[in-house]
Amino acid sequence: MTITHLVTHSGGFHADELLSSVILTRLFPEAELVRSRDKAWITPAEGRIIYDVGGQYDAEARIFDHHQKPNPLREDGQPYSSFGLIWAQYGRDYLRALDVPEQDVEKIHASFDRGFVLPVDLLDNGAVDASAAGPLYSGLTLPALLESLKPAFDDREEGADDRAFAAAVPVARAFVEARIRRSAAKYRAEAMVLAAIEAAGEGRVLELPMGMPFRAGIEAAGADHLLFVVHPRGADWALTTIRTGDDTFATRADLPAAWAGLTDAALEAASGVAGAKFCHNGRFIAVASSREAIMAMAELAVTEASRSDAAQNAASRPAG
Repeated sequence: MTITHLVTHSGGFHADELLSSVILTRLFPEAELVRSRDKAWITPAEGRIIYDVGGQYDAEARIFDHHQKPNPLREDGQPYSSFGLIWAQYGRDYLRALDVPEQDVEKIHASFDRGFVLPVDLLDNGAVDASAAGPLYSGLTLPALLESLKPAFDDREEGADDRAFAAAVPVARAFVEARIRRSAAKYRAEAMVLAAIEAAGEGRVLELPMGMPFRAGIEAAGADHLLFVVHPRGADWALTTIRTGDDTFATRADLPAAWAGLTDAALEAASGVAGAKFCHNGRFIAVASSREAIMAMAELAVTEASRSDAAQNAASRPAG
């Protein structure tokens, strides 16, 4: 069946129907987007998808509202907004429309639901407050930013809401599709990291063909022996540490303290490596002019980290 109309409510808009429109207009680009509260439009009919209006949730009838009682809930009891309902029904097809590899569709669908859709659902339903982000950031949540695109309260020009909505859809689309691209790239990177780990064997340094997200692949492989990662960076090469988690700056091992904040000749002198160019003061990244130089720096960093571990282990052993 051909979808000819995408119907949501008129007037002011919120993030949930705006983001739902991003999904649906990608899947049904020829359909007309109608914003109305007219009973004739918000009643299920052939060729029509209705969302965030109509007082019903019936996926077979293609109506996806969440304002009625009882309201639709996830399996864990958390409330859906129209965005969550549309994502549950059409999200997988949307990912395929963006050329996400089939083997990654379910993983990305689930992760996007948890990390992007659910927060919108909860905010829209008042289940959480944007102030939970803290006073400095509450106005910078995605729903707050999208809803700031609404006309001012005293803009009474005919069609102002509809024009603002139409202008906001591509803005919302940019956020959604950027997040999907990043998720898809993460899984591509993970496959490359796993292959590189296999090639590295028991070495403590992982060499990658380019800069990419690597920690998820390292953890998935259980490669606890790895301490550092090297990869080309433009004309140079980079040596980076491996963080121990998403929410921490702690690393498996830091670069040598003697390198911190040094550049060029000073770093060459401190490291003894010709071609050493830069080490961040935070000791989480260093740069050299060649692969040979960066690998030499990596081996020095491994040696110092191993020496430091040995010293700590000796200090922790009971005397006697």
